[in-house]
Amino acid sequence: MRSTIAYRMMIWTGVVVLLIWSLGPIYWTIASSVTPSEDFSTRPINFFPQHFTLDHYSRLLGINIARIGGVEVFKQFRAALLNSVVTSIAATLLCVAISSLGAYAFTRLQFPGRKVLFIAVVATLAIPAYAVLIPLYQIMIKLHLVDTYVGVSLIYVSAFLPLSLWLLRSVFEALPIALEEAAQLDGAGRLYIFFNIVLPLAGPGLTAAAILTFLGSWGQYLVPLIFSPQATKPLTVLIPEFVTKNFIDYGLITASGSIAIVIPALVVIFLNRYLVSGLLAGSVK
Repeated sequence: MRSTIAYRMMIWTGVVVLLIWSLGPIYWTIASSVTPSEDFSTRPINFFPQHFTLDHYSRLLGINIARIGGVEVFKQFRAALLNSVVTSIAATLLCVAISSLGAYAFTRLQFPGRKVLFIAVVATLAIPAYAVLIPLYQIMIKLHLVDTYVGVSLIYVSAFLPLSLWLLRSVFEALPIALEEAAQLDGAGRLYIFFNIVLPLAGPGLTAAAILTFLGSWGQYLVPLIFSPQATKPLTVLIPEFVTKNFIDYGLITASGSIAIVIPALVVIFLNRYLVSGLLAGSVK
C-alpha cells in the first residue's frame, strides 16, 4: 500500500514539475503582456499583474496610438504576421504534396536504388542546418530567391520533407494493397488510385505531416533571420528587434509573443487527435 502511494506521489510530482516547466513561460509571457511598462522594474517581482493594461496590444494592432504615446509598430507587426502565415502555409502545402507523391512511389513502385535513395533522403535529417547555410545562401543569391516567399518556403520544404516522407511511407505501407489491386482490375490508373483511394485512406497521416510541417515552419528563426531580412520577415525575427541598444520593450515583446502563440496553439488544440492518429497510422499493419 505504501509503495503504491509513494509511486502515485512520484508520478504526480513529475506531472506537476513538467506542467510548470512547460506552461510557466507561456503564463509569464501572457501575464507580462497585460502589465504596464512601469511595473516591470518594480521589486519584488510579482507573479500576478498588479495593474491590468491592454496598451501593448493596442500598439501592436494600431489602436489609439496617439493616446498611448508609443512608437507605431502596427505596419511592421501586420507584415510580419502575414509573412509567417504565408510562408508556413505554402511550405506545408508543398511539403505534404511532394512527400505524399514520393512516399507512394517508394512504397508501391519498383525501381533500381529505391531503398538507397529513401535512406539517403531521410539521412539528411542528421545534417545540422548551420552546416549548409553558406552553400544554400549562395544558391539562393544566384537564383534571386533571397527575401522572397518562394525562396523561404522552398527552404522550409527541404528541411521538413524527409520527416514527412518517412512518416507517410509508413502510413502507405500500412494501407491494404487489396483495394488498389481491385481498382486496377476495374481499369483504374495509377493516378486515379492515388488521388481517389490512397489519399482518402491516408488522411490522418497527411494531417499529421501537415501539422508537423506547419509548426516547424512557424517557429523557425535562424533560416528567416538569414534569408528573410526585410520584405518577408516573419514574427520570429521581428519580435527580437523590439530589443534596442538602450531599451528593451518588454511589453511589445510579450504581447507579440502571446499573439504568435495563438495560431500554433489553436492548431494543436483542434487537430491534436488527428496528429496522434496520424503518427500511429503506420504502427500496425
